Amino acid sequence: MTKNNFDSDVIDDFGDEWEAYDQSIVDPDELEKQFLDYFKLLTWNESIRNGVAADFGCGTGRWARFVADKVSSLICIDASIKAVNVAKRNTADKSNCRVLQGKIDELPMADNSLDFAYSLGVLHHIPDTAAAIKNCTSKLKPGAPFLIYLYYAFDNRPKWYSLLWKFSNIFRSVISKMPFAVKYPVTNVISVFVYYPLARFALLLEKMGVNVSTFPLSEYRSKSFYTMRTDALDRFGTRLEQRFTKAEIKNMLEAADLIDIEFSDIAPFWCAIGYRK
Repeated sequence: MTKNNFDSDVIDDFGDEWEAYDQSIVDPDELEKQFLDYFKLLTWNESIRNGVAADFGCGTGRWARFVADKVSSLICIDASIKAVNVAKRNTADKSNCRVLQGKIDELPMADNSLDFAYSLGVLHHIPDTAAAIKNCTSKLKPGAPFLIYLYYAFDNRPKWYSLLWKFSNIFRSVISKMPFAVKYPVTNVISVFVYYPLARFALLLEKMGVNVSTFPLSEYRSKSFYTMRTDALDRFGTRLEQRFTKAEIKNMLEAADLIDIEFSDIAPFWCAIGYRK
């Protein structure tokens, strides 16, 4: 088991991000649409509804608010105390939801104790993603599902798409190391002059009957500007970002004792689910 499998700067980055964008003003319908996309692969069976679930890397608790209504008990974990405080506010009306501070390599529950767990957009920001996955799945009961979202390596996109990302990553490598007081306005500028125009142009093209599935930032075409600002900071403000192909993710999940692995066929990529042996 990997020890000290975390980056303190990344934890601080996300604490600042979730304080700035606590998601409390996002239209609930927009959040629900994203929630349904993430959880498309999961069947909310009786063992999950009557069981104990965990959110590993809960951030603001935006997904926990939906999950809490579908399970008996939900444990939310985040390494950042700032994120924990935001998540506690956002889930204050969910009496079956507990929010705790903890790192992936020091999870505060017993092995083989969970009926369901998920980690969305988190473990690719951890130095050893494979070890982190294994730490999470070790907490599952046999047969319990684990849902994960990891950044994809554009393995289902044209070559030019990957090249475009590599170009943008040059800017990320610089911006992400800036103090938060600088990177916050810088990423706002990116959201105004890059995210918003490209997203709304994709929406216009779609209304004209054009297939925009490979158009840059088309996934934001119907999302709010608030979400664009959040994700611009997430994308360009985070120091550690790893990307994986579908095959690499499957190998990591199998190494973490998961079987019957399935991948979602819709964005965001890649969402996958597997079941503990």
